[in-house]
Amino acid sequence: MWYERAGAGSPPLVFVHGFACSHADWRPQVEHFAATQTVVACDLRGHGATPGDPADCSIETYGADVAALLAALDLHGVVLIGHSLGCRVVLQAALDAPERVAGVVLIDGSRIGMGDPETAGRVMREQIRATGYGAFARRLFEEMFLPSSGVMLKTSIVERALELPAPIGTALFPRMITWDAANMERALSTLAAPLLVIQSTNVNAQRVRVGLSADESTPWLDLVRRLAPSTRIEVLTGVGHFPQLEVPDKVNQLVGDFAAVCEATFILGKASQSGSAPAA
Repeated sequence: MWYERAGAGSPPLVFVHGFACSHADWRPQVEHFAATQTVVACDLRGHGATPGDPADCSIETYGADVAALLAALDLHGVVLIGHSLGCRVVLQAALDAPERVAGVVLIDGSRIGMGDPETAGRVMREQIRATGYGAFARRLFEEMFLPSSGVMLKTSIVERALELPAPIGTALFPRMITWDAANMERALSTLAAPLLVIQSTNVNAQRVRVGLSADESTPWLDLVRRLAPSTRIEVLTGVGHFPQLEVPDKVNQLVGDFAAVCEATFILGKASQSGSAPAA
């Protein structure tokens, strides 16, 4: 797994990108947080600089890869930050290595797959086959932006997404749907670490991605509130699917504030387990 590591200090922040994306989506966050703490941004298998075989590209494998990266770098008290597909990956990593995780941040996540997992995955595979992967991917990414998002940003991300090899995209996206149906509820309901959800868009009943108003909820946010009721939810208005790039200052502020709380909670938890109090 290719990764970038910068800075020093705690809590460590580990950033995980979305489908057909890369570590580059976290450039504003890496530059901001590396001044004060350890920051890691990775490329998932088949993405960016990390090679990958379609057979190995799944949320389960990606989560195990991130958990293994935490162990290899000997990181503890980590705040995992995922975007889009990366939300699933960090939830899976938190399941795989809960002792290393102090907090989880989900940026513009969703739950697409429901019902029987195998059926949900099969239906998505059939949709991609009927449309053709290239057309499917182009439409998926072109609809991720609002008019306010900016043409240059939209063009660069759409063009990069289309560089993902079709065999990887065709295998991975339905597996994401299967994971949603099989594991999303368990991942949310059993997460022991604090959770922050930063949401900017929703795919509505007409399967169109739209921005959110400040007081608006969505089926995804309702699910989070039901399964993880202590979650902090922040809605960013007038922003597309990539808020970490469109409004990085707002995202950095939210992540930074949350990480500070997570660090204090993690230290207190470790002290409680050891039977000693932290130094004043």
